[in-house]
Amino acid sequence: MSSHYVVLLMDDPPSREEEDPCHVVGVSVCDSAPLLWRMEDLRSVRCQGLVGALLGSLPRTPRQNGRLGRPLLLLPEEERLLRERHAATALPAGQQDGEAELCEQVQQYEEEQQRNYEEQSVLALEDRKSALLRAMTSSHTGSGSGAVTADEGLRGRLKDLDQSFTFPRSALAVQLSTARVGLTYCPEARAFLQADGPVRGQNSCNARYQVFRDLRGRGYYLTSAGKFGGDFLVYPGDPLRFHAHFIAICLSLDESVCLLDFLAVARLGSNVKKTVLLCSPVTDGRVLYTSLQWSGMV
Repeated sequence: MSSHYVVLLMDDPPSREEEDPCHVVGVSVCDSAPLLWRMEDLRSVRCQGLVGALLGSLPRTPRQNGRLGRPLLLLPEEERLLRERHAATALPAGQQDGEAELCEQVQQYEEEQQRNYEEQSVLALEDRKSALLRAMTSSHTGSGSGAVTADEGLRGRLKDLDQSFTFPRSALAVQLSTARVGLTYCPEARAFLQADGPVRGQNSCNARYQVFRDLRGRGYYLTSAGKFGGDFLVYPGDPLRFHAHFIAICLSLDESVCLLDFLAVARLGSNVKKTVLLCSPVTDGRVLYTSLQWSGMV
């Protein structure tokens, strides 16, 4: 079993897309996850070659995961690159577009829920009375004094039911809005958006960011490679048009790695028809790239 190591030279990178230096992306931070909600922000980052990952469901087809919609989750390196370019800013909950309209929609929704609760309470009480009448009439079908006593008992039961019946809110039937979603956040979720941005100063994050910035500067598109056991999937062009060519793994030059781990990642890259790319940042800002491929048995 042998592995093949080749130093990969990238002197002629693909051309970069034109970027809009005037547009500042509004980043909503939800529990340290950077999210983009506005369509103009999604267009802007896509023009800059940043892909991210869509998380939301589509309003008209919410019960499927083949096609997803907003928000767009950015990689930590994508968010940091935008901030470094001064092309992104935190978007607190109080400064988002349509705040007054959202409050009005929340009030209308709560009023509608209260009306629905009152209507369903009346219907539930009538249904309970009907069930009680059926049960009492089926058990007392005689005549004379027995029937009179049964009628008095039934009236007493119905009166007690009117006074003691309570419709639980947990049983309220709620209509789900799928054609058009009017609410975006509940108050608890909106509180997360007041953060100024997560702190990403760890050494491992810095190494990943150096690799991400260098590859993106060469015109490559990058997405997460967690399911392939790497740090990034590297595309020669837009992921909608190209397959990934490389699985990038970020390692420091002085980091020791078990030989079996090298063999495993090389085998994985061969099975998915991708080249494993070992990326090692150096002190002068450059990044050294080494390709790792499975060459066969010896």
